[in-house]
Amino acid sequence: MGLFNFFNRKNGSANHMDGTDAAAQQLSESQGVFFEKDKPLNGAPAPDNNATSSQQGINLLFQFLEKNYEKKGYDDALINPDSTHLDQNIAALKNELQRTIRKVKTFYEDFIREINFHISSRARSGMIDTVEELNAKKETAESHIRQVLEIEQEANESRGVAEGIILSYTRGFRNGLAAISHHSIMNKNF
Repeated sequence: MGLFNFFNRKNGSANHMDGTDAAAQQLSESQGVFFEKDKPLNGAPAPDNNATSSQQGINLLFQFLEKNYEKKGYDDALINPDSTHLDQNIAALKNELQRTIRKVKTFYEDFIREINFHISSRARSGMIDTVEELNAKKETAESHIRQVLEIEQEANESRGVAEGIILSYTRGFRNGLAAISHHSIMNKNF
């Protein structure tokens, strides 16, 4: 409906609206032309600080490390009960861990670079309290990246929390092999 159609419309139109209702409807329809609703600036998605930190920070690494890989190993053994399959899947888990560590390290390196800019910029502006808050955030980020580097070192040496992934997957795979043997051999009557 055009803007001028409102004025040219006759009282006996099919809409059976009085002038106030028609004007309100037309205003709400035309609002979409002039305003973009619920769209953040620069076309970026609305920031969600909790989602960002859990998807990119140390929480992403801990989510990966805390998964129980025993069921995955069990299911993989039922699909292909070959020891080379076990070795390949362990290598794939290690590669996925390395990729996750790399993502987290990149996130913190970028964050620290960005926070350093803000610290120097706010310090030049004399914003002492803001600089102290930014320094506290930076210390937290540096602490997290030290933990990530420690986990990476342990993973390279096949020890520590990263070893839990391999143990869990291997246990599940072996349980799957045992289940195959139990089902196919032990349940047979002679």
